[in-house]
Amino acid sequence: MIETLAQKEHKYTREDFSSDQEVRWCPGCGDYSILAQMKRILPELGVKKENIVFVSGIGCSSRFPYYVDTYGLHGIHGRAPALASGIKLANPDLTVFIITGDGDALSIGGNHFIHLCRRNIDVTVLLFNNRIYGLTKGQYSPTSERGKITKSSPYGSLEEPFNPVKLALAAGAGFVARSVDRDPKHLEAVLLEAAQYNGTSFVEIYQNCNIFNDGAFERFTNVKTKFDHVLYMNNDDAYRFGREHEKQLVWEDDRFSVKEWREKDADHAEVHQPETISDARAIALADMDGLDERPLPLGVFRKRDVETYDTLLTKQIEEVKKTKGQGDLKKLLHAGNTWQVK
Repeated sequence: MIETLAQKEHKYTREDFSSDQEVRWCPGCGDYSILAQMKRILPELGVKKENIVFVSGIGCSSRFPYYVDTYGLHGIHGRAPALASGIKLANPDLTVFIITGDGDALSIGGNHFIHLCRRNIDVTVLLFNNRIYGLTKGQYSPTSERGKITKSSPYGSLEEPFNPVKLALAAGAGFVARSVDRDPKHLEAVLLEAAQYNGTSFVEIYQNCNIFNDGAFERFTNVKTKFDHVLYMNNDDAYRFGREHEKQLVWEDDRFSVKEWREKDADHAEVHQPETISDARAIALADMDGLDERPLPLGVFRKRDVETYDTLLTKQIEEVKKTKGQGDLKKLLHAGNTWQVK
């Protein structure tokens, strides 16, 4: 059977999502990898280009909408969640992505971010975390480690950093995950799962800034060290890590600890189930940073089936229309406590 033009429109390739704009990130920046994996997963969504919107705030990451051949909006600092919420609620059929950074989302945009997670609006948030302000040339950010020496903290930062995954979990995001720019296959899989999730999906991406914070995540990306410091969380798999998967996480005394893996442990090992994981276990996983014997978790922390705000709002509007009719804007504006000034 000959395909119609409408049918062909849905069979995109990654090249179909490449814009004609010159990519202006520093050579070697981790943003290139994130952009590449996004272009790989967009054709898999089966969504027309004109129904996809990328919204960003301010920062190196926020140039992203220019580089994808879809609709896009480059907003102001920290306000991408507010703009994206309005877009999604005005047109629920759109597929909406928020591109943000650790400074944009967690500093001036922190309040917008937590309420987006709380409401569970059906948008996908990608937070590029390089633990530095790159666009403004190297000041410490809300995720910079305590003691970080930068242009704005010449004697070391005195602040405890935000943990973006813990923040998203605590704020109520239904889907929370973490990946890293230098593991493209893992990043691609996580981005696809996040984009297909119905609700607020949040992905923290460790992204190397090779100009102002090079090597911040070296122990989690270097083949010589990552196996002992990274836990890849896979559905229904035990929490095993190490070059030979010789170590495991066990839950005891309300925390995860590391023990040697033994084959006899297979039948009663702790396994990862993001759909049913308890808040305590999810937070405990997020607490691990890979800086002690416990590894840094990568993958999906939580994935809950929760009705979205936009679905609930649409239902509410339809119910009110049934009881009160379509409504009249003029009558609404002149109802209640109004007066005329002459």
